[in-house]
Amino acid sequence: MQIFVDADACPVVGIVEKVAKEHSVPVTLLCDTNHVLASDYSEVIVVGAGADAVDYKLISICHKGDIVVSQDYGVAAMALGKGLTRSSGPWL
Repeated sequence: MQIFVDADACPVVGIVEKVAKEHSVPVTLLCDTNHVLASDYSEVIVVGAGADAVDYKLISICHKGDIVVSQDYGVAAMALGKGLTRSSGPWL
């Protein structure tokens, strides 16, 4: 199991990393070239800018049993279609 985060505009990256680290679950953050991310814990994958480039890359590299975190309902729908666990929606 691994956690993949659509990190372009995700307000819970820090929380995801903290909980994942406590449970020794690997995390991969995906963003496009318009964002700068750095992490001491997570792998960061930078995808070229373009409509939905991050979304399609994220879905292409994850596998059944992985967790996808995104605020994008389109990503959540693709994740469900691939048999993944997803978390999406408004964050408190």
